[in-house]
Amino acid sequence: MTSQVKVNLDFLLLQRGMSLTELSEIVGISLANLSILKRGKAKAIRFTTLIALCDALQCQPGDLLEIES
Repeated sequence: MTSQVKVNLDFLLLQRGMSLTELSEIVGISLANLSILKRGKAKAIRFTTLIALCDALQCQPGDLLEIES
């Protein structure tokens, strides 16, 4: 069985009372790219993007990403 990376963006946004549009404005990432990430369709993520998301969401990378079997 192949493992996949799950992106917990919905959960973190809900916890923080933040919309995807607000996050997009804060981190400077297009709404389209954040939507791809949120839906789990992204093939990769840059460390700079991961850091920007974690800073904006006040979380650690492990809060945002997890491995699913």
